[in-house]
Amino acid sequence: MTNNKVILIADDDEDYLFQMEHYIKSFGFEVLKAQSQKEAEVLIENTKPDLAIFDLMMENDDSGFILCYKMKRKHPDVPIILATAVASETGISFGVNDETKQWIKADLYLEKGIRKDQLHREINKLLKI
Repeated sequence: MTNNKVILIADDDEDYLFQMEHYIKSFGFEVLKAQSQKEAEVLIENTKPDLAIFDLMMENDDSGFILCYKMKRKHPDVPIILATAVASETGISFGVNDETKQWIKADLYLEKGIRKDQLHREINKLLKI
């Protein structure tokens, strides 16, 4: 079962990328994946996914912020989930609200460790399915 919607996932953690790809394919979506900010930038430039999920910290501490900015600049209508473990690793937490959305450019912030059913709900909400 596929609904032809394409989701771009960018994460430098191979295991997490594999898990997310498995989940998203099980929801019936097609997957584009990148293991680095650089790979994701190429995909953003050459394709238009229906939704993107970016890790915050890849080769740079702000890779996810940069990818959000580049995606919204090229494809402003593509919803973005920023997924990170930064809060558990650093104790710093943040969210996406009206004030931070101006500079974060993501539509949703999720702490890594999200359950499969919750991820499915959030993707469907953002895609208005």
